[in-house]
Order: sequence, then C-alpha cells, then structure tokens
Amino acid sequence: MKFVAQALPEVMLVEPTVHEDARGFFLETYHEEKYRAGGITCRFVQDNHSRSARATLRGLHAQIRSPQAKLVRVVAGEIFDVAVDIRESSPTFGRYVGARLSASNHRQLFVPVGFAHGFCVLSESAEVEYKCSELYSPGDEVTIAWDDRQLGIEWPVDAPLLSARDAAAPPLAQLRGQLFP
Repeated sequence: MKFVAQALPEVMLVEPTVHEDARGFFLETYHEEKYRAGGITCRFVQDNHSRSARATLRGLHAQIRSPQAKLVRVVAGEIFDVAVDIRESSPTFGRYVGARLSASNHRQLFVPVGFAHGFCVLSESAEVEYKCSELYSPGDEVTIAWDDRQLGIEWPVDAPLLSARDAAAPPLAQLRGQLFP
C-alpha cells in the first residue's frame, strides 16, 4: 500500500495493494493501523455512497463548525476528484489538487479537514463511496462555485450537470471570514 502526498501535502493519494488472479481481485479498502502509519490518523464515523450520471459535478462542499475529513473511492466508473484548501491563513489557500479515481485503478483520495471537496463523473455513471470523520450537518455546509476562476480548476467536463445549490454557489472570495482560520 502506498500513501502519496500531493502538491498540497496534506492531501494524500492512496494506492492500495491489489491481489488479482483469474477469479478477480481482493484489496483492503481501509485498515486503521496501516492508514495511521501512512499519515491518515482521523477516526471515521460515517460512510456514504452516491451514484451519478456522466458529467455530473458535485461540489465544492465543506463543513465548517463540524469539519469532515473524507476518504473517497470509486466502486463503479471513473471520476475526477478535487480537494481545495480553504484554510484562510494557509499559504496554499485557494489551491487545489485533482486525481482520477476509478473502479479499475482502486485509488483513494484523502481530503483532510480544512479542504473543500468535489468531483465530476467521467464514465457513463459512477458510484462513489467515502468515509467521513464527522457526521453530515446540512446547516453547517458551505458550497463554493465549481467554476470559480480564481481557483482555476481544470474540470474535464464542459457542461456539467449541477444541483441548484451547486449552480448558485458563490466564489471562494465571497466566503472569506466564514471559512477555516
């Protein structure tokens, strides 16, 4: 199992060891001791599963008072997964990292507390599972414009399918003072 720090070193790409043979494959999707040794030390309290159609873009989302770290993986299809630093005092505030996660590459992206998260679907559909370090709290969530020019995220979709909330989200600059210190 490999834990690969990204351009924003708090964000970690996890490449699990996959055992494959003629019958199929086996891998550990989470092993607390191994993940802790790899630098992912939070305790996870909630697992989520979503299914989305091609070109769906979900995000960018974060909880502020009850912040969530997330460990994201794809069980069917392929996505482009993004983490954006929204810690206002961070030297990397407003920067992002992105990674392709798929059912075939088995990669996971660890999105730490202090980062907004979003993804878009590249395949016909995708099923995404992710662990959260805090329970979902809808009244605590902030949403950031997926197409915020200052973020400069290079989404690999031209006309994404968005929820009404994501379509109306403000740019990061309008949320200053409401984010992480």
